[in-house]
Amino acid sequence: MLIHASGAPQNRVSLMQFKVGYELVYSFPQPTPLILVVNVHDSRRSDMVVADDPVSEPLLPIAAYRDAFGNQCHRVLAPRGRFRLSANGIIDDSGLPDEPEYTAGQAMVQDLPDETLVFLLGSRYCETDLLSDTAWRLFGGTAPGYARVQAICDFVHNHLVFDYQNARATRTATQGFNERTGVCRDYAHLAIAFCRCMNIPARYCTGYLSDVGTPPPYAVGDFAAWFEAWIGGRWHLFDPRNNVPRIGRILMARGRDASDVAIVTTFGPNTLERFTVWTDEIPRGEMTQAVR
Repeated sequence: MLIHASGAPQNRVSLMQFKVGYELVYSFPQPTPLILVVNVHDSRRSDMVVADDPVSEPLLPIAAYRDAFGNQCHRVLAPRGRFRLSANGIIDDSGLPDEPEYTAGQAMVQDLPDETLVFLLGSRYCETDLLSDTAWRLFGGTAPGYARVQAICDFVHNHLVFDYQNARATRTATQGFNERTGVCRDYAHLAIAFCRCMNIPARYCTGYLSDVGTPPPYAVGDFAAWFEAWIGGRWHLFDPRNNVPRIGRILMARGRDASDVAIVTTFGPNTLERFTVWTDEIPRGEMTQAVR
C-alpha cells in the first residue's frame, strides 16, 4: 500500500523507484548547533526501500525528535571548520501523477476539525490580515471548494514570475504579491495566504519533486514547496508553482509556512559551500525489491 502526499492510502503496486538525497557542506567559525528537517515524511515511510538517514562528516551523533507538527527532525552540534551532511535513500512510488478531486467541497469554519484551525491563521510568511481584502476581491465570486483553491493556484501561477536570481529568504506572501516574482516557496506562501483569507485551511509542504514527465532542459536539483488545502473532508495537494499534476512528489515535512520546516536552521554564523539535491528515477531493470 502506498501513501500519497495527501495522506490517503492508495492500494497500488509500485511502478517506479527514486533515489533521493542531498549533500550540504558548511564552514563554521565556531561549534554551532543545527536543526535538520530533511527526512522523508512518515506518511511515506512504508515506501522506503533504503532509509534516508542523515550522515555527517566528520562523523558525529545526530539526535532525532518530533516537532509540533509531527515532522521527523534531527539536531547536531557542528564542529568548527568544514562540516558535511548527506543522505541517500530509495523510495517506491506509484509512478502516477498527483490526483485532483474536482468535487471536493468547502466546509464552514464552524464545522472544521479542531486540528485544522491553526492553518486558518496568519503566520510568519502568510499575512492574512494584509491580503484579506485582496483575496475576497479576487476570489469571492468563485465556487467554494476545489474550484476556489484551483482559481487561487491559477492566479498565483500567472501572477508570479519564477526566478532563482530573485530568491530571498525573508520574502513574505504580501511582498511576493507586490513584487510579482519568487521561487516555489513564494508561490506556496501566496496561495496559502489567499486560501486562509477565504476560510480554507492551508498548510505548507516541502519535499522532493522529480522531473519525470516534464520536458528538458531540467533545472538543477532542489527541494520543492507546495501546499495542502482542507476541502472535501481531507487534505488535498496543490502546486501553484507548476500548476499541473506531477510524478514523483515525495513529502518531507508540513507546517504553517517555511519557517516551520526550514531544511537546516543554524544557530550561529556560517558559510554554505555546497548545496546539492537529487530525485533520480531508478531504471526499471535496476529497481530494488522492497522487503515488506
